[in-house]
Amino acid sequence: MLWEEDSIEYDIFKQYERALIALGIDFDREDVQDALLACTHGLEDALRRTIEYILWLKEHDREVFANAILVQALQNQWKPKNWQPGYFDKPDLQSIGQKWWNGAAKIWGWDIRNQLIADVCYENGKELIKFMNGKSLLVETAWRWGWERVRDYATSK
Repeated sequence: MLWEEDSIEYDIFKQYERALIALGIDFDREDVQDALLACTHGLEDALRRTIEYILWLKEHDREVFANAILVQALQNQWKPKNWQPGYFDKPDLQSIGQKWWNGAAKIWGWDIRNQLIADVCYENGKELIKFMNGKSLLVETAWRWGWERVRDYATSK
């Protein structure tokens, strides 16, 4: 864990973590962790600028070195140029867990999804679906199983 869970840095990081992972950031890399820990000022600005810049590169069919971009943004305290909260709605910024969560609402309906699913979260670098029946399942496994099998699993004891 990079920061204590009750720290401001942790709260900021958690807001951007899924989007950054979806864009290719590997938070297990030592250089990325070192840059994050060394960033004592401007963390949120650097994370936002990283997202903006990677999206711009993708839109212009440019090569993306996501980890290097994040490290540079943190070390040089990059500032966002045109940050938009709507960025989080872009498919490129949705993790596979978010895509699964949205798909569950489309396939099962909002009410059933909300009755069956307690949360989709990260644990040990993997996205995990936590069900109301106390069971859990890796998102990757849920995609392989299909909607009917996952619903059966979520409703069984």
